[in-house]
Amino acid sequence: MKRIIYISVLFISACGGHEPAPAVVTPATAAAPHFQLVKVTQGGVHESFTLPAQLAAYLQVSLFPKVNGYVQRMLVDIGSHVKKGKLLMVLTAPELDQASMQAQERYARSKADYTISKEEYERLKEAAETPGAVSPLQLAAAKAKMLADSSLSNAEKANWAMQQTMRSYLKVYAPFDGVITSRNVHPGALVSAEDKSAVPMLELKQISHLRLQVDIPENVAASLKNNDSLAFYLSAFPGKMFTGKIARTSENINREYRSEMVELDVYNPDEKLAPGMYANVVYQSKGDPHALVVPRSAVVTSTERKYVIAIRDGQTQKIDVSTGNQSPTSTEVYGSLTPGDSVISNANDEIKEGIKVAY
Repeated sequence: MKRIIYISVLFISACGGHEPAPAVVTPATAAAPHFQLVKVTQGGVHESFTLPAQLAAYLQVSLFPKVNGYVQRMLVDIGSHVKKGKLLMVLTAPELDQASMQAQERYARSKADYTISKEEYERLKEAAETPGAVSPLQLAAAKAKMLADSSLSNAEKANWAMQQTMRSYLKVYAPFDGVITSRNVHPGALVSAEDKSAVPMLELKQISHLRLQVDIPENVAASLKNNDSLAFYLSAFPGKMFTGKIARTSENINREYRSEMVELDVYNPDEKLAPGMYANVVYQSKGDPHALVVPRSAVVTSTERKYVIAIRDGQTQKIDVSTGNQSPTSTEVYGSLTPGDSVISNANDEIKEGIKVAY
């Protein structure tokens, strides 16, 4: 039997060449990155602010009872236009009438007693001119009684005047020209001067002259002064512009909102405007002429800082800044910069310090 043997030979061929090693790039051989640079300029940035505000009456008062009593007559109602000194309502309190009459009677009696004691003292004083007619002690006692009766008479007179004053509080008069904006009592109602939780009987507001109250941010308030005009718009009159002049500033910065209360005088002779109306004040700020100006995109804001990236000695350097007025494209900055410095116009927090920049 023939035996056939098959032999398989595997030839493996290997290339004698070598793959080139990767090139090593050093900072010296790497190309410096290119950034878009801009020059720092000087001058203010014009900015328009829209601030919420509210109209308030120039004068307003809540009228509470000064004495206890019942409402006898109401001479006004909501919407009544009144002049200063006009009688608004009348109260009645019989006990005050009685107290006033008693005070008057006590004063009349004390006055009569004083007249008698004075007459007695004058006669004793005249008789004392005759030696031995009147003892010094008797004259001194008469004088003391006269002075005591005089003091008592003056006290009773003051008490009577006080009772008359209390009775005068039963009539309520308007302290200034205005409009009755609230009425909470009607004839027959009992009003109490001791009830501190009671609502006012009437509310009176002057609406021919109004206050526009607006909170101005502290960085803007410093540039405002009295008699500056500001424009404002009211929700009740869409598209119509009104103006007012700054009349008062609070001279105090609110710690919570970092703003200052400013009031504008708004005259309202036709009484179309009303206290409580919501307004938007438009303030045009010309900016700080001494501020430095960079593109808004040049300012990087992080949780820790706010900065721009300047080019110093051909390398990037982060410069801390604070910002002022802003427009859609530019912003005022304050920091260790000078006009003519170069900063990266489109900066971001991924750009590190110390990077060499090609111009």
